[in-house]
Amino acid sequence: MNRYRPEGELLNTEENLRYISSFEGMLEAMEQGAILEGKALLCTGGHDLIVSLPCGKGIIEREEGALGIKEGTTRDIALISRVGKAVCFKVISADTEEGEPCFRLSRRAAQQECSERYISRLRSGDVIPARVTHLERFGCFVDIGCGIPSLIPIDAISVSRISHPNDRFYNGQSIYAAVRGFEGGRVLLTHKELLGTWLQNASRFEVGQTVGGIVRSVEDYGIFVELAANLAGLAEKRDNVRPGQGASVFIKAVIPEKMKVKLIIVDIFDTADLPSATDYYITEGHISRWVYSTEGAGKRIETEF
Repeated sequence: MNRYRPEGELLNTEENLRYISSFEGMLEAMEQGAILEGKALLCTGGHDLIVSLPCGKGIIEREEGALGIKEGTTRDIALISRVGKAVCFKVISADTEEGEPCFRLSRRAAQQECSERYISRLRSGDVIPARVTHLERFGCFVDIGCGIPSLIPIDAISVSRISHPNDRFYNGQSIYAAVRGFEGGRVLLTHKELLGTWLQNASRFEVGQTVGGIVRSVEDYGIFVELAANLAGLAEKRDNVRPGQGASVFIKAVIPEKMKVKLIIVDIFDTADLPSATDYYITEGHISRWVYSTEGAGKRIETEF
């Protein structure tokens, strides 16, 4: 079992269930220093987390709830927001209270190990798994391991422009990201480089097809319709069209040397669907350099890691 996955990914694994299902299993986990997961039932007035375990009661005291809580660099919302969700931990002690098994747990210790043995060894260009924790207009916050947060800025989510990260992601979604760099002890992330180049995306479409898309922006000179996360085409101006609407479009032309897809809008409709599953071209390994643009295109879009 990978010890340093985003929270929630270990919860129902066979190994995790074996440990948390018995007093003996929890003792074994404490001896081995295993990182486990359980679900936080509530947060007390003193901001201790109570964790649901099949074999008894788990308590994560406030200062053991996250890296930085004791020092004041992490706010208590990091604890409160875990209620009803999975939390990782290491077992610190095992005892009984009023005849019931009771375990002292530390999420901070799990995060400390994750930081030292995994996150500190990451390099710019590494592709890593992440889980969306919450969305703000300026970007997508993700868990990159054991509840340790990072941010994907909105302009790094995709080449196709979006008005809000919820156009692309939803809370709890498992995604991939690439390490862009490091700043003040935090990992900086990017995402668009994993979604393919212009040619890779455009090769999925042919002139003469009618396909579905999403209106991303309405300009004086036309309407941009997203065909894929890293590909948008331009259609002629049309009345009563707004960003976020669905569209069926006829592909009139695909011009690689100009990185253009010309479209004709067939129909416009409202859609309330969740963001579609992300089509990744890269989900592991390391990227040194990524070039989105086609050869000879006037506009150059690339990333050096």
